[in-house]
Amino acid sequence: MILMTVRDQPGSGVAGAAGDRAEPSACGPEERRLRADAARNRDAIVAVARDVFAEHGLEAPLEAIAARAGVGIATLYRRFPTREKLVAAALVDKVAAYVEAARQALATPDPWDGFAGVVERICELQAGDRGLSDLLSMTLSADERVEELRRTANDLLIAVIDRAKAAGTLREDFVGEDLVLLLIATAAVMHVTRADAPEAWRRFVALALDSFSTRGSPQTGPAQPEPAQPEPALPDPPSTAQMTRAMIRLARERGCGERA
Repeated sequence: MILMTVRDQPGSGVAGAAGDRAEPSACGPEERRLRADAARNRDAIVAVARDVFAEHGLEAPLEAIAARAGVGIATLYRRFPTREKLVAAALVDKVAAYVEAARQALATPDPWDGFAGVVERICELQAGDRGLSDLLSMTLSADERVEELRRTANDLLIAVIDRAKAAGTLREDFVGEDLVLLLIATAAVMHVTRADAPEAWRRFVALALDSFSTRGSPQTGPAQPEPAQPEPALPDPPSTAQMTRAMIRLARERGCGERA
């Protein structure tokens, strides 16, 4: 997922012509100091951005991030020419945790436990990081590494959903876009209740999971179960194209995409 590059090495058996100047094999002390300073600045910016985005969301002013990191805004833009580049650097580890949650769900023996567990885990990640909550509801097309991680997570989640359906524990008309809707709705609940009822989202997610499950089909008793009542039809889900447009629009509103 990360393209690696190597430096060209000089040929070991070829001597340069007399008078040719060989390129120095290592940078001088001043250049090393400058590179070390640049690396420290970059690390400081990313660390501060991670905290600021987690607290305030992806709309947080970049000037505030630069000031807290102890650098000028020009330095921040030299390291990260666009907001989405900084967002990607700050949140890539959290997106990797999203992938790992999906991978663990697929390895869970019980299909429903795997599905319910990954939904709860993703929402828990959302609750602890407003920036990640924003990111999970939008695209970040300018960064291939984050989008590749997202694609991996999405593929795993579709497998989790299909497995729960095949086991008969997840309603048949549930689709991947429904999970995006849940994340968007949960983010709104978190935003409104964060200060006064920070755990309220857990009840909302539990209610949603209950509506997704087929485990509560009514029966009169173990000896003579009545036929399960047909599940009430859900409204048609939004299309993938519609959800993609909504996610792109949110990215623009958060300053992480080209504005129309």
